[in-house]
Amino acid sequence: MSTNLTRVIDGRTTAGLWRAMMMGIAILAAAMIMVKPAAARGAPESFADLVEKLSPAVVNISTVQTIRESRVARVPALPEGLPFGDLWDQFRNRDDEDPEPRQARSLGSGFIVDASGIVITNNHVVEEADEITVITTDGTEYAAKVLGKDQLSDVAVLKIEPKNGEKLPFVVWGDSDKERIGDWVVAIGNPFGLGGSVTAGIVSARNRAIGGNSDIEFIQTDAPINRGNSGGPLFNMKGEVIGVNSAIFSPSGGNVGIGFSIPSNDADRVMRELQQFGKVRRGWLGVGIQPMTEEIAESLGMEYHKGAMVTNVQEGSPAEKAGLKQSDIIVTWDGKEVEDSTSLSRLVKRTDIGKPVVVEIVRAGKRQKINVTTGELKEEKLAEAEGDNNQGRGGPDGGYADREMVQGLELAPMTDNLRRRYNLDEDVDGVVVSRVARRSPAYQAGIRPGTVILAVNQQEVSQPADVADLVGQALDEKRERILLLISYRGNTVHVPLKVMTEEEEEALRRR
Repeated sequence: MSTNLTRVIDGRTTAGLWRAMMMGIAILAAAMIMVKPAAARGAPESFADLVEKLSPAVVNISTVQTIRESRVARVPALPEGLPFGDLWDQFRNRDDEDPEPRQARSLGSGFIVDASGIVITNNHVVEEADEITVITTDGTEYAAKVLGKDQLSDVAVLKIEPKNGEKLPFVVWGDSDKERIGDWVVAIGNPFGLGGSVTAGIVSARNRAIGGNSDIEFIQTDAPINRGNSGGPLFNMKGEVIGVNSAIFSPSGGNVGIGFSIPSNDADRVMRELQQFGKVRRGWLGVGIQPMTEEIAESLGMEYHKGAMVTNVQEGSPAEKAGLKQSDIIVTWDGKEVEDSTSLSRLVKRTDIGKPVVVEIVRAGKRQKINVTTGELKEEKLAEAEGDNNQGRGGPDGGYADREMVQGLELAPMTDNLRRRYNLDEDVDGVVVSRVARRSPAYQAGIRPGTVILAVNQQEVSQPADVADLVGQALDEKRERILLLISYRGNTVHVPLKVMTEEEEEALRRR
């Protein structure tokens, strides 16, 4: 038998095929040797060089607050003629003397961002302080004054005066939007008064909302942060400040690996506003909004369920001037996608005052773009933004002749008597709900007597028949939901409502 590798199969020689196969295997093996598996970057060997460079710009902040206590209760006088009355009066009078004011001291952290002496910290660190002292790593103390502070973002800007013309060490802002979950970070601060403490960790999460704060999306980190770290910097591996340490989640009061930092892009913007204007100016659109939901999208026959739906447009607002209308769905703001109503609120607030912005909306199922010039959110508007089942039958409101039962709702046209009965504003027009069947989808959705239906599926209504016609149209189109725009107790909101079939309505009536 031949000892070479040439064999005959079905009369054809395979020597050429065999050589080609062996060559392919060799090439593949070489490629496998050359290509190394991707590996994540490990932890730095040491943070020492970075910390040595950055620490001089991180400061301790000591505050003194004078507290004047007032007596909550006074010692009563005894009735005349009782024994020891004189002694009691002496004790009572001495106790009634005004108590001496006391001083409360607290410690926090901060960092210098300009050689001229601009210091950043948290608003809650200095908010009630009568005296503020900034202490550098070498023990030098500086009296600080407040250039500005903002409670909503929890950022404060201080100023210290360099001594003898010295130039103070400082750190620079980084771009917090570029930091990714898993990136290494370093926190330097003054926990429990232990100045110059350094901890390290990673970015655990982004865009966290905490404590009902709708103005800031916090960076979450597992770098240990404790009391006294407030106002200190969170650094990336380039030595840039990417966050201002502000809060921790801690059932025990100590660190459990969940800390929160104000993103540097937000803190930098607030700093510039406070320096220039002494306050933070925020953008204003002038609309009431609610988030889009799958139910609302289904009611409108849409697949897209992101965005913010306009519930009302304020008179004289930038929104009204731009032509925004009730029931418009805002899907992008200045090129940025709007996830929900909270997302839109943040985007608008962060927009420069007077800046022209292109806004993409969905109106009556069609996308279009409009131009809006952002206004300024005044304090009173900011306060507004951050804030019984009467089964009456008949009476002097017009009787039942022009009423109609639709989807478990007894509907009536608007009258002066109904305005008085339900305390409805003069500018609210639509169809009034006078009764609600308890087992109806409308009742389960929270609709109650006194609710005014303004529109159905984005079409305005003024008579009960209008509502009935639009509900019938939805049934003909085999929709499972309709979208109501309602006004109730001064609030305007969209409500997706499950549609009952005629058989279900009839069964409800018989109950």
